[in-house]
Amino acid sequence: MIAGCMNHKTGLEGKPLPQFNVVLMDSVTNFNTKDIPQGNPVVLYLFSPYCPYCKAQTKELIENISSLKGIHFYMFSSFPYSDVKQYYMDSHLNKYANITVALDTALFYKNYIKATGMPYFAIYDKNKHLKQTWLGRVSIGKIRDIALE
Repeated sequence: MIAGCMNHKTGLEGKPLPQFNVVLMDSVTNFNTKDIPQGNPVVLYLFSPYCPYCKAQTKELIENISSLKGIHFYMFSSFPYSDVKQYYMDSHLNKYANITVALDTALFYKNYIKATGMPYFAIYDKNKHLKQTWLGRVSIGKIRDIALE
């Protein structure tokens, strides 16, 4: 279990966000990351619907969503659709225009970034180039500062 957070060096810093497909929460719409618009920072948040740290991180994200304007969060999970959908519904994530939840059924991004645990954050700049990654819970202020610097 991860109790703290740490900057996780990947060797991919400065590289563009890779293109890969995910399935949105309606269970039929495929979305490719190439369609993420440039112009605002992007945070990819890998989560597990079973992880207490992910639940706490999501709660903190929602509680501070008004301070995160201009940052779009893409929450990806590879766990069973029914469990991710329940997490999505229980957390009321459909209410937030700057949060998109999807299934990465191929585990593409987790393998690409070599995430060793969750929650895992990858913060991309407005041009979709990787700035930093974090493993474990991280403060919303830290996410905001890195994304908007």
